Formats: sequence, C-alpha cells, structure tokens
Amino acid sequence: MIRLLFFVVLVLVLGFGFAWLADRPGDLTLNWEGREIEMSLMAAVTMIVSLIAAIMISWWLIRTIIYSPRTVARYFRANKRDRGYQALSTGLLAAGAGDAVTARKMNKRTKGLLKADQEPLIHLLDVQAALIEGHHEEARKLFEAMAEDPETKLLGLRGLYLEAQRQGADEAAQHYAETAAEQAPQLPWAGAAALSYRTREGKWDEALQLLDRQREAGTIEAAAADRTKAVLLTARARDRVDSDPSSARDDALNALKLAPAFAPAAVVATKALLRQDNLRKAAKVLEGAWKASPHPELAEAYVRARMGDTAADRLKRAERLEKLKPLNPQSFDVVARAALEARRYDLAREKAEAAARLQPSEGIYLLLADIEEAETGDQGRVRHWLSQAVRAPRDPAWTADGYVSETWEPVSPISGKLDAFEWKVPVEQLAGPSLDNEPPARAFDQAMASLPPVSATASEGQRRAPDADPAAAKPEAPAVSQSSSAGKDEKPGKPDNPAEPEPKQAVIIEAEAVSDTRTSPVDATKPVPVPAAKDAEADTNSSAKTGSVPGKTEEMKSVASAGPDRAAEAATDEPKPEKEKLEQKPAKPDPEAEARAREEAFLTHRPDDPGIDVNAEPEKPGRFRLF
Repeated sequence: MIRLLFFVVLVLVLGFGFAWLADRPGDLTLNWEGREIEMSLMAAVTMIVSLIAAIMISWWLIRTIIYSPRTVARYFRANKRDRGYQALSTGLLAAGAGDAVTARKMNKRTKGLLKADQEPLIHLLDVQAALIEGHHEEARKLFEAMAEDPETKLLGLRGLYLEAQRQGADEAAQHYAETAAEQAPQLPWAGAAALSYRTREGKWDEALQLLDRQREAGTIEAAAADRTKAVLLTARARDRVDSDPSSARDDALNALKLAPAFAPAAVVATKALLRQDNLRKAAKVLEGAWKASPHPELAEAYVRARMGDTAADRLKRAERLEKLKPLNPQSFDVVARAALEARRYDLAREKAEAAARLQPSEGIYLLLADIEEAETGDQGRVRHWLSQAVRAPRDPAWTADGYVSETWEPVSPISGKLDAFEWKVPVEQLAGPSLDNEPPARAFDQAMASLPPVSATASEGQRRAPDADPAAAKPEAPAVSQSSSAGKDEKPGKPDNPAEPEPKQAVIIEAEAVSDTRTSPVDATKPVPVPAAKDAEADTNSSAKTGSVPGKTEEMKSVASAGPDRAAEAATDEPKPEKEKLEQKPAKPDPEAEARAREEAFLTHRPDDPGIDVNAEPEKPGRFRLF
C-alpha cells in the first residue's frame, strides 16, 4: 500500500513538473570543449529523467541476477517451513483428538520438514503421540530431555509431575512441583501442588512463604489468598497453643482479622488467651466471632471458659450469647442446654421449642427428649421426641470429601486438600424421611400437636431429678409378681402362708407397685376386667393416650398424690377377704413366676404408640415410601 502511494505521488510530481516547464518555455545552451549545444529546456529535463530511470532499472537487473540463487533458495526454504508448520498443526490437532496414527504420521513429516532443535513443538507432538499409544516410559524420557532445555524446562517438569502422580510416586511429584514453584511461582499448578504437599507435612511456615510469593505474582485472588492464609495461621496456632501460647494467640488473632467468621480461629485464640489467664480478652474474641457467625463450638468455649463455674453461672453466660444474637436457633439451643444442666426445665423447654420452631434438627429434638426424661420421665413423650429426631434434618458437622470429623482439621485426610472441611450436614447414602420440604414452624407445630399428654404416674408421683436413681423411682413389687403368678397357676384367694400377717409397710409398697403396673391400688390380686365390644376399644384408646388403665385413672391419681398413708388407707378400705390377702406375708419370690408376670404385663400393656393395627385396612404403598 505504501509503495502504491509512493508511485502515485511520484507520477503526480513528475506531471506537475512537466506542466510547469511547459508553461515556461526556454532554451538551454551548453558549451563543452569548443562545442555549443542548444536545446529546449523541456528536452533537457526529459533526457535527464530518462537517464536516471535507465540507471535505476539497470541496477535492479544486475542486483536481481546476482542475488537470484539466494532468492530461489529462500523461497524453497520458506515453502518447506510452511509445509512443516502445517504438518505440525495437523499432528497436534490429531493428538488432541486421540488419533495416534495421524499424530505419528504428521510427526515424521514434521521432523523431515523442520529441525527439532529449532522448533520445540516437535517434542511436544512426539510426547503426545507416545502418551496416546501408552508408551509412558518413552514419554518420561522425552519429558526429561525437555526439562534439560531452558526453553522447554517448565513443560518438561509439568509432564514429569503428571507422570509421577499417575504412578503414585508422591515424593517425585513433590520434587517436580517444588522445583517448578521455585523457578516460576506464577504457575498455578505448581503453586497449588507445592502448597498442598507442604500443608500435608505440617510445614506451615514454608506454606505461608509460598502463598506470599503467589500473591505477589498475581496467580491467586486477594479474597482467596486471605482465606487460605487464615487457615494456615489457624493451623500453625493450633500446633503451638500448648508450647508457645503467645505466638499462637498472635496467629489466631491475625487469622480472625482476615476471616472474622472463621470459628476455629476464634476457638484457638480463646485457648491461647485462657492459658495466659486473659479471660476478658478471650470473652471479647468469642463474642465478636459469635456476632459474625454463631457456631456451637463458640458457644461451648464461651459457656465453659471459666473453670469452677456452677450450672447457674453457665446459664447466665449462655443468656449473654442470646442477647448478642437474638432470635437465632443457635442462641436458643445453647440457652436450652445450659438451662437443662441447671435444672431449669421450664426455661430449657421454652428455648428448645423456640429453636425447633425456627430450625428443626435432629439435635434439638434429642434435647427435647432429654428435657422430657429429666422433667417428667414419661417414656411415651420421650419416644415421641425421639421419633421426631429420626425424621428431622441431620445436624451439621465438619465434613470433607465425605469424611465427618468431630473437630476441624486444616487438611482433608482423604484428598489432602487444604481448607476442605466445611460446617454442613453430612451427605448420607440412605436417609430416612426428613422434614426438609416442610416449613420449620409447620413441622414443629405438627410435632407438638401429636405430642401425647403426660401420663398420670409421671404427672403426679414420678417426677424426679436428673441425677436421681432410676431404681429408687420405681421399686420392685415382689407381692404383685407373686399374686399375678398365683392368679395364673393357682386358684385366687389362697395365699401360701395365711397364718403370718404382713407388716403395714409391705402393704404400702405393694400399693405403690400396683399403681406402677397399671392395676388398681385397691385390689392387687384381681386382674383388670376387659371391657367388651366398643366400650373396650374406647377405653383402650384413652388409656393409650393417658398411660393408665381405663376406669382407674382418677383412683390412681388420688392414691399417688396422697402418699403412702393414703395408699395404706385405700388398702384398709378394701373388702375384708381382699384385705386379708394383702396383709398376708408373701411367699418367697419365684424367679420363673416373676419372669412370667413381667412378660405378661409387657404383652398386655398398651404403649403410647399403639403401632400397626392389624384390623385396619392395609395402606396402599406409595412411590419412594421408605416407612
């Protein structure tokens, strides 16, 4: 284009010059060696321009003739190089497509057209062809040769690293990755691999140095670099918290500056501060982390930060966390657990129900079962909350690559990846029906609606402290076992030893035992009559809900609430023959008879959850129905 413009400009200049001379005619006289030559000015200029053009054309012809062999050779060489690059491009495409035959063919053609020492891509095509054909030993040798060449060294190191990983040679792969990371920290694969190997071995200082070089090289984003550095600082602080609490404290606090919501860093910082007897600073650290992101480990560390605190003191600290993060399920949960330890069952139940309403989970329903067991001891209600726990979403845990750990770890034990552990619900291969598809409040309302009422024995006389002896709450009743076995094997009304009367204390114990076994406290020897037809079914359903025998609930409540004296009076008010039976000294307990009596009582007792009704119509099986 420039030559064309130059030619046009030259023609215009010549035309303008000749036109200018044509407008100004004149003669030109030349005296040379006694000769006088006269001609017009236009002719003289034309001769001069023609002479210059002839000289230039002659010089071009002479130069072309002289350089023609070199020009011809250059032409053929350029043509050969073009055909070589075309073959190389075709071979690389064939290798990428997995066509080993075409790749080998193009590789041979490329070597014939191009020199291998001048074009490094020939080695790459050769290696790719060897890998496609499965000749890994040949490929490894080619990679080693490429690693010796400064121009292809990084490519060779990457190939050797991949081959070492394929063969499971971790030490060799680590060596190649470390070498590549030292020479070129901007390589993402080298930096990530070297960082992974250093973190697996616990070399936190070297890992931090490598991370700083990667950040300076710009191969990692600022947010990702801050997160990774926080994890590395937390891991180093956790290893030094026992030997060097001061440096562990500094590392953990720096990690919290980079990631304020990172709970493990706050926990490690708290441990280091508590080793230095700095409770105030530890509390501030935990409170700041709790505001950023509530976590059960933060709550546990905050509530139990001070040694020697009573359950009431721990409850106050838990309530402090609730004030910092109100209307949060984690806040309600920590207060409920602390209240349960302090035996504040009303507060524990209130907070646990609030947490279940906001975010139902397996753990909160198990907590409700613990509260029910401690407060009322009603096994029907306990089983109800346990059944809700089975159906509820699972609790989150520290999970990485399908592995669940009780504590946070910086590196995954499965894949060796840094910062792989996440606080989330573990993935289960087979899970029961859950409440994930229902709104949390609706799911909890349904659970509360199906909660059975407190049984008579639990509501009146069976409430006990969490640390009470279960054996003391429900005493043995040898007299009932003996009478029941006698009623089964012998005729009623004939005691073994009628001559020896039974003390009054025995009557009281027997009356209490009778109330526990769901029989009448007035007549301990006669079995409960079974109602007929519809009345029997209605009474059975009502007893299944209340946990007592039909027709005897009010009598059991009055006897249990009045205490042992009322039980004795109730036994005294019985008909005379029955009173004589109770006052008789029972025979020696028979183990076989007692076993049969317990089995009979277990089989005849209707639980709060009656189970499957065999008389009901079978339910149509639904699709994907597990239970």
